Amino acid sequence: MKAIATIFLSLCGLIASAQQVYTPSEENLKARAEFEKARFGMFIHWGASSSLCDGEWVMDSRKIPVSDYKKLIGFFDPEEYNPVEWVNIAKQAGMKYITFITRHHDSFSNWDTQQSDWKITNTRYGKDVLKMLSDECQKQDIKLCLYYSLVDWYRSDYQWETGRTGKSSGRTGKSDWPSYIRFMKAQLTELLTNYGPVTAIWFDGHWDQTSHENRTNPQADVDWHYDEIYGLIHRLQPACLVANNHHLPPFPGEDFQIFEKDLPGENQAGFSGQAVSDKLPLETCATIGYSWGYNIKDNAYQSTKELIHLLVRAAGYGGNLLLNVGPMPNGKIQPEHVERLAQMGEWMNRFGYTIYETGGGFIRPQSWGAITQKEKTYYIHILKKEGDTLVLDFPQKIKTVRLLNTDQKLQWNQDRKTKQFSLDLNFPMDEIDSIVEINL
Repeated sequence: MKAIATIFLSLCGLIASAQQVYTPSEENLKARAEFEKARFGMFIHWGASSSLCDGEWVMDSRKIPVSDYKKLIGFFDPEEYNPVEWVNIAKQAGMKYITFITRHHDSFSNWDTQQSDWKITNTRYGKDVLKMLSDECQKQDIKLCLYYSLVDWYRSDYQWETGRTGKSSGRTGKSDWPSYIRFMKAQLTELLTNYGPVTAIWFDGHWDQTSHENRTNPQADVDWHYDEIYGLIHRLQPACLVANNHHLPPFPGEDFQIFEKDLPGENQAGFSGQAVSDKLPLETCATIGYSWGYNIKDNAYQSTKELIHLLVRAAGYGGNLLLNVGPMPNGKIQPEHVERLAQMGEWMNRFGYTIYETGGGFIRPQSWGAITQKEKTYYIHILKKEGDTLVLDFPQKIKTVRLLNTDQKLQWNQDRKTKQFSLDLNFPMDEIDSIVEINL
């Protein structure tokens, strides 16, 4: 009977949270607009788990109990960590913001938190890597977002009994959900008061307390207290955005929508079948290889061409691309990632103006490519030639058409009545992206 009452109260809390009214502040709305302009950011998965070189889920995938996993604190020693180098790599790639893992599912905190001993400053390295990264981001004018895990495989107060993951961590005692909520609030307060301006808090783990195939129902086995947590964030830093990788339509209080390893609405990876918001900024997070955290066996790297196509298509949906790197245990970003990011940066130096500060096109991305736009200027990104002619229905009369890659003259026409535009594709195509600029 007590268990039934607990579940009922949790559901009531969730319903109350879902019914809250959220009115974003002026600072928040301005921050959303700035976030939408960025279009390209760096995700960084890194922490104690990196020591085992088998991805960030290694504690769960290898079924390592806390009693053994906590030994990592004795030899995680990223002596070559250099935040200047990290930020330089991001800037040279054309990235405008960094989203850094502050605490992943293994509960390891990458800052000098006062709420736990399981933290970076208790390792042999001993330094507050987040403070160093925050200072460098401010120095180089790169926005800083902070990833924060909701699920926890390490702490015994997390409601592990109903969680879908972390079942092999060796916890046996009864959880204490109110204690865990207090812990999260205290850590978030530290992050938002001790590390300068934070562009966004990026949550992950809601899915641990839902049915595995849940993609439409917000019902969970716990009350996450989102109204309190989101409210805390917005009070401490009114411009700070909130996002949650719950694979569901946005909840009240969230400021942009996340799509994991997928473009909005495509759901090719199976994580992102949720409805796409037409009101909030959108972000696709993706990996260069397969793993998020460093995995010594992962060499399935996407090519620079594939990564640029992903960036272009994300912009064609009106969204950002958050591209991940998983630094090695010593703190260095692996050379394969650095190489691809440098090559993307070269492309962005030439054509970034067709991506930054643009909106999605008047049609969603197609198999041949995507469209981005700024007011009355449209950028047609032809990623793959399909046939001899590209036909598009433009809303107004076209003034000029030119190819941005070369001085090649283009053959085109527009029907005076229907405004239908036809472009002859029999010209030398660019190996990566043939970009046609159209002014109305």
